[in-house]
Amino acid sequence: MPSLNGKSDVTFEDDDLPYEEEIIRNPYSVKCWMRYIEFKQNGPKSTLNMIYERALKELPGSYKLWYNYLRERRKQVKGKCITEPAYEEVNNCHERGLVFMHKMPRIWLDYCQFLVSQCKITRSRRTFDRALRALPVTQHPRIWPLYLRFVRNLPLPETAIRVYRRYLKLSPENAEEYIDYLRSVGRLDEAAVRLAAVVNDEGFVSKEGKSNYQLWHELCDLISQNPDKVTSLNVGAIIRGGLTRFTDQLGKLWCSLADYYIRSGHFEKARDVYEEAILTVVTVRDFTQVFDSYAQFEESMIAAKMETTAEMGQDEDDDIDLELRLARFEQLIARRPLLLNSVLLRQNPHNVHEWHKRVKLYEGNPRQIINTYTEAVQTVDPVKATGKPHCLWVFFAKFYEENEQLDDARTIFEKATKVNYKQVDDLAAVWCEYGEMELRHENYEQALRILRKATAIPSKKAEYFDSSEPVQNRVYKSLKVWSMLADLEESLGTFQSTKAVYDRIIDLRIATPQIIINYAMFLEEHNYFEESFKAYERGIALFRWPNVYDIWNTYLTKFIDRYGGKKLERARDLFEQALDGCPAKFAKTIYLLYAKLEEEYGLARHAMAVYERATQAVETEERHHMFNIYIKRAAEIYGVTYTRAIYQKAIEVLPDEHAREMCLRFADMESKLGEIDRARAIYSYCSQICDPRVTANFWQTWKEFEIRHGNEDTIREMLRIKRSVQATYNTQVNFMSSQMLKATTSSTGTGEWACTNMLDPDKNFLSDNSRSELAELAKQANPDEIDIDDDEDEDDDQGPDGNFIFIKTHLLIAFSPWHLQRCSLNRRVCPQLSLEGLKMTERFLTDFCKDKDYSLLL
Repeated sequence: MPSLNGKSDVTFEDDDLPYEEEIIRNPYSVKCWMRYIEFKQNGPKSTLNMIYERALKELPGSYKLWYNYLRERRKQVKGKCITEPAYEEVNNCHERGLVFMHKMPRIWLDYCQFLVSQCKITRSRRTFDRALRALPVTQHPRIWPLYLRFVRNLPLPETAIRVYRRYLKLSPENAEEYIDYLRSVGRLDEAAVRLAAVVNDEGFVSKEGKSNYQLWHELCDLISQNPDKVTSLNVGAIIRGGLTRFTDQLGKLWCSLADYYIRSGHFEKARDVYEEAILTVVTVRDFTQVFDSYAQFEESMIAAKMETTAEMGQDEDDDIDLELRLARFEQLIARRPLLLNSVLLRQNPHNVHEWHKRVKLYEGNPRQIINTYTEAVQTVDPVKATGKPHCLWVFFAKFYEENEQLDDARTIFEKATKVNYKQVDDLAAVWCEYGEMELRHENYEQALRILRKATAIPSKKAEYFDSSEPVQNRVYKSLKVWSMLADLEESLGTFQSTKAVYDRIIDLRIATPQIIINYAMFLEEHNYFEESFKAYERGIALFRWPNVYDIWNTYLTKFIDRYGGKKLERARDLFEQALDGCPAKFAKTIYLLYAKLEEEYGLARHAMAVYERATQAVETEERHHMFNIYIKRAAEIYGVTYTRAIYQKAIEVLPDEHAREMCLRFADMESKLGEIDRARAIYSYCSQICDPRVTANFWQTWKEFEIRHGNEDTIREMLRIKRSVQATYNTQVNFMSSQMLKATTSSTGTGEWACTNMLDPDKNFLSDNSRSELAELAKQANPDEIDIDDDEDEDDDQGPDGNFIFIKTHLLIAFSPWHLQRCSLNRRVCPQLSLEGLKMTERFLTDFCKDKDYSLLL
């Protein structure tokens, strides 16, 4: 084979012949060449390179051959010194490849990375430029990241800057990356210019997710902290532009502007900026930021002056300068409350509370107080005011009054009465304060004249709540002004003038129950009793329940005190009128007053009728108390025997809790009268609503009664009733639930024992404890009686009827779900039962269990 590049011929091996023959037949087939290359992959590198060269000679436009060949050549020099000639040979291969592959970005990228690894800076830069010129613009984003990384790592910022400038013409959205690089290399002026351009570009979208304000804040920090390096921008204009643009972050921007002047050495300008800031900010947060920065600046100025004086010696001028700086700092601290108040007033100039605080801050400075009040009443809009705007006028007038300038105070009040307040009460309060000021200085006629003027009917009448009309046309219906006028007329005016005021209040229909009562009391003091009663009548016609209650109560009391029993029928009519439609909540007092009238001046039976009506008319919670009063009065008037019907009625209508108490009292009364059978019947009746577990007191009382007045049969009957009542309550669902809880939580298991013991077939219906208790009670009642016969008891209890009672009253206790697993309910429950008793039991349990799953147990 002829030599290539003047080298010796290539020697072929026997294994190469098939591949050589194939490429001879298909010299333009990439697959044939690639199979040959793969076969020789582990052979000598020179042979492999020769095959690649032969293939590329035939197929110079094959990207696959060039890519693999160049990659193979780079692998061959990997790890060698970059000064060896082999690197240059590989570079030449890349150059030859780019003649054909100049549109392939991967070839350019590999070549550029290879040159960068050789530290060939200029050649790498030029190669990057050639790649950008050769490739279409759509492929440039693949080249630029490598190119930028290359120039950033160079210690040549000028080169990198020029490259970045070219890059930003293609991708202006990556300006933040360029700005970060400029700040890292100290090119702050150009960084500030670029950042300002980004901030002013409304269409710019930060790739780092920063908002426009964050970029603006970065710009302010950059230019304010480096005033000597940033010279291409007007810092003051930029920051002031931000003040108008970002109104919610004024504090930081003002501090940045002042910081710029401080770093520039213009301390007086910085102080002017701080003063301007604290006089313009409108939020407490911004004010706090600016004030703290201002105070820190003054402290640093004092500290710097003291250090300079200590180093260079101290003279008179230095002392004066230091004292001036200390005085300026002290004044700043002293002004802080006033400055903060100004901020709040700029935030809401209609805040009445803040205006009052501002006046207190000027305490001891009358001129400033007057100026503040004047500004306040001119600034605050009553419609938008927060607080009570009329207080500003009132305190303004009081300030003049305290300084003994009554004419000026009157002038203020006169102006205050012409202000269009939002509420009528505000204007009414001004009129009242005006009148009270005249009273404090004993100008009584003037006070009356003022209040009469306030209550005069305007030329155009308006309803009190008609907000479309000014308050001056509605104040004539203000009860506050009329009440003060009525008090003044009572103290200073005549009877007729006072009466005319009260009549006018009632005619305007603005009176309250208290006004009616005051009017009636006033007439009564002047011995116009019938007139006072007419006043009560007029008040009753104005109001409904429950507002009329106080009027009726006072009216009835006064009428009885005045006439007693002289006009009894009229009094009765008044009471009936008062009780007509009276709610149950207020009926008790009136009924008691009515009954007292009948007891003292009327008939006893009428009084009893009133008491009986009262027991039905009052609230349910008060019926018990009303029955007690009824019983007490009936016993005092007619005797205790008359109260029997009352007791019976009370027991019927009262709830169980109070009915039990009534039964005990009723039974006690009967026993005291010697009516033992009556008392026992009452106890028996009451026992049906007395659960032995809850009302142990009742059963103890009955027990003591039987011990004193009964015998063996009555005691036996009491115990039987007690057990029956116990069984009745045991069948209730609520009790069964409580028993389940009690049985599961009880540590002693007494509940389960009781039920099991009750169903034990070996035990009789009456337990041993009950029998012993009965015997003991009988013995206490009558020691001479014969002991209880157990055999007769057992026989009585084991009859058919007794057996059924046993099942009905006690087996149901065992039928609670918690006990079904512990009790064996079958025909062995009570072997002594007769066949008839068993059938009755089965029918009863079948009816009881028909809706439950217990029927299987039958």
